[in-house]
Amino acid sequence: MLTRDCKAFLDHARTLAPDFGPATARAAFLVAPEGFALAEQSAADNRYMAGAAAFDPARALAQHRALQRALSTELPTVCFPGDPDTPDAVFPNNVFATGRVAGGGRYLVGRMRHAVRQREAARADIRGFFGGVLDYAEIDLSTQPHPCELTGSLVVDRARGIGLCGLSERCDEEGARLMHEALGLRATLMFDLAPGEYHANVVLAVLAGRAALVCPGGFADPAAVEAIAALYAPHAILLSAAEHAAFAGNAIALSAGTVWMSARAATALSPGTRDALARAGFDLRQAPLDAIEAAGGSLRCCVGEVF
Repeated sequence: MLTRDCKAFLDHARTLAPDFGPATARAAFLVAPEGFALAEQSAADNRYMAGAAAFDPARALAQHRALQRALSTELPTVCFPGDPDTPDAVFPNNVFATGRVAGGGRYLVGRMRHAVRQREAARADIRGFFGGVLDYAEIDLSTQPHPCELTGSLVVDRARGIGLCGLSERCDEEGARLMHEALGLRATLMFDLAPGEYHANVVLAVLAGRAALVCPGGFADPAAVEAIAALYAPHAILLSAAEHAAFAGNAIALSAGTVWMSARAATALSPGTRDALARAGFDLRQAPLDAIEAAGGSLRCCVGEVF
């Protein structure tokens, strides 16, 4: 099922058992922020980006290294070198994603909206890692015309095979269909993001298939918020505007019992949100990423998952 109909989606999604695959990744991959700088093209539709003067390449690199060390305490975490010609490459989950379909591993290469990010899709080393080292089948969406910025636009419940796809200039309906099919998903809900939002994963996180962080202000249609909240009740956590602005929605569960977000996001959490995460069975882990966040994304954007 691929639909905009919130009720039809919810009715179907509620029938899906958590037997699609592992709820969390078996490894993670990052791309270092070498050449870290303002990407003017990306800034055109990313209101979270700071001005050029706010970019501190040395601090970004140090924080990114610390992030890799921290994530490595939880699961194997590899880091590819950055490239000054691709200043946004620190957010690789938009360009490369993985999944397992019919027992086989596959990797997707996304179609980025902006030319500065389309360069990332051509990286032979990352393609070689997935295709040559892991022997995953390739699904290359980068040369077709429809934007589909992978797990930036598409938040995936890996346990049940459910996709939640936010439509914007970074992903259209055809792009959503291509990703839905490439990951072999059982059901995907398409919804419009609110004006000024660029990726679903900034306003929504599904945590280990059993909880969700939802920023209502990031959705154009309240019906989509209501459907997602109903699906993940009683562990659907609606975030405030302040939590949203601090990137608390840009979180990720890398194991059944931990949720990761930036230090800025964690600091912004209300006592109620912290209690709700604890009730859902999650310990909160955080990493300082203020230098990285100048580029308009946060911790989840930095993390590519290997399934």
